[in-house]
Amino acid sequence: MNEKPVALVTGANKGIGLQIAKDLSKHGLTVVVGSRSFEAGESAAKSVGDDARALQLDVTDQDSIAGAAARIRSEFGRLDVLVNNAGISRAEVPGRSFDEALPADRLTVAPLDEVRTMFETNVFGVIAVTQAMLPLLRESPAGRIVNIASSAGSLSLSSDPATPHRWMFGTYSASKAASHAVTVAFAGELESSGIKVNAACPGFTATDLNDFRGTRTVEEAAREPVRLALLDAEGPTGTFSNEAGPVPW
Repeated sequence: MNEKPVALVTGANKGIGLQIAKDLSKHGLTVVVGSRSFEAGESAAKSVGDDARALQLDVTDQDSIAGAAARIRSEFGRLDVLVNNAGISRAEVPGRSFDEALPADRLTVAPLDEVRTMFETNVFGVIAVTQAMLPLLRESPAGRIVNIASSAGSLSLSSDPATPHRWMFGTYSASKAASHAVTVAFAGELESSGIKVNAACPGFTATDLNDFRGTRTVEEAAREPVRLALLDAEGPTGTFSNEAGPVPW
């Protein structure tokens, strides 16, 4: 069995997830690179380091999730860090551009099948993967779960008339607000176990989620998730934060 701490990062074949994987590897962890495509994950794992492993993992497929948990148990016997990074900002529709997809995010007009698609990955995927990995995290002396969150899903900010972009609160934001609630639920239930569960906002980062229109780099975006993944025994649980400090739920 592996003596080094083991981390699983979902959606780690590109973007923020890949950078988180690289940074955790630099901190001495064995990193399991979760990716819907094993080939993409394998290529990403090579860029992470010699002690990275590719893992086929589709967070919307229960069989894929179960297979991923079984492989981690077989190879490592435990899991020390879970970073629920996989997420989508819109339902993919062939031939539809990013700009054309933006109006469909508004809940007044959003097609229900697209709303379900968003929640399937951003909410149910987080629950499903966390449930499957919990037995492995319980084998760790210091289990850590980090959910990639977004201030766009902050109910406090979006209900404040002083927030300039509150009108943009739509399907994506609602799915992130729901994932924040999931974070609080897991944190509360697991607090006595010593497993810490926190949410990290990476900020408006240039990735394919926003057609690379973000203003932050993936290196900047990965800092807070990595910090939370490496919390010591005195660290908090049930929090929502970015590099500047707490973010209102």
